[in-house]
Order: sequence, then C-alpha cells, then structure tokens
Amino acid sequence: MTHAYDEMYLEKAQTSLGLMLDFAVHDLGYDVDSFFSLFCVSPSGHAFAYGDVSVIAGRSGIELAYDVLYESGLGECTLRPQVRFDRTPEYWAGWAVAYYQWRTALSFSRIAGAVPISDVVCMYHPFHEMDISCFCEEMDRLYRKANPDTALAQRRRNTGMTQKELSLSSGVSVRTIQQYEQRQKDINKAQAETLLRLSRSLFCNMEDLLEKIV
Repeated sequence: MTHAYDEMYLEKAQTSLGLMLDFAVHDLGYDVDSFFSLFCVSPSGHAFAYGDVSVIAGRSGIELAYDVLYESGLGECTLRPQVRFDRTPEYWAGWAVAYYQWRTALSFSRIAGAVPISDVVCMYHPFHEMDISCFCEEMDRLYRKANPDTALAQRRRNTGMTQKELSLSSGVSVRTIQQYEQRQKDINKAQAETLLRLSRSLFCNMEDLLEKIV
C-alpha cells in the first residue's frame, strides 16, 4: 500500500492534528466538523495530506490551527491554549485520522465526506483503547459503505459510457469490467495493459482507476 508520506514523520503528524482539533474545539470554541472542514480545504490541509514536511513536522498543532483560520479569511489568532493533562476525544480523533490518512493516502476531504470527524470523535469509546489497526478496519468499512462504487464505475458513469461501450472502446471484455466494478476481481492487481486500455478510454491516468480502500 502506498502511504501519504514517509513514516518517520507520522508520529509528529498525528500529534499536530490531535492538538489542532483539541485547541480549535476546547479553546477557540469551534464545532469540530466546522473547523475540520476549514482544515480540509485550506492550503495547510492540502499540504499536510501530501506530506509537506514544513507543515507536518515544521508546525505545532496550535500553529496549524492559527494558519487554518488565517487561510480561511478569519483573521489572525493569538489565543494561547489552556493546559490539559488528559487527552480529549477530539485530540484522539485528530491523532487517529492523521494515521488513517497516512495509511490510505486519501485526501482529508474524501475521508470526512465518508466519515465526518464528529463521528470519529464518537468512536473514542471503545477504539482509543484498541490497536490503531482496529480503528482503520472500521474506517475502511464505513468508507466502503459511503462509497459503494469503485473508481472504475465512477469514472465510467462520469463519461456517460455503458459497460458495453467501455468494452468496445477499450478492448477489455464486459465481464472483466463487471468483475472489477463489483469488486469480484481486484483492479489493483490488473495487468498494466488492461489498466492502460481502460484509462485511455476514460481519459484518465491509470492510477485514477486503482482502489485506495480494498
């Protein structure tokens, strides 16, 4: 599986995102979904997701929150965080989602579109006491539930093509296309020539047809 960035920065990224959400909710008074939405569409959020070291390792969670507010046009913030000795559910949610985003290389917007951050906060019990892999398995399940279509099916429908039309255009059999779209076969294991034919017919890159969550 391709990760979003080098694992050496993961622990710092998790801490930063956890502190950002904790500070935004408990010190700045933001609704967790509202602030996370600002983060998702902000330049800092995009840089974080792509593993920009200056963001994931060069800024604290508090500085990240400041930057999100400034980039969202909400002005500069100088409020300092209160000292808390216990980790809040919001902190855990940011910490856990940072891991999941690193593991899947999905954008934060796609993750939040499938599983709102407030739902992740509600997963604090019992998942904060479990191995992070248990949280990831549940997130995978929820993501697939929210996105039942494969990338191939989405691309094909967006172009207005039927399975038969895609088959005629690409030279890939209708049955094979059906099996990939229904996840009876793993498109991530498809031959490069098959992916190339499909991607050319759908006017996209081969990587766009791969499944992030399988």
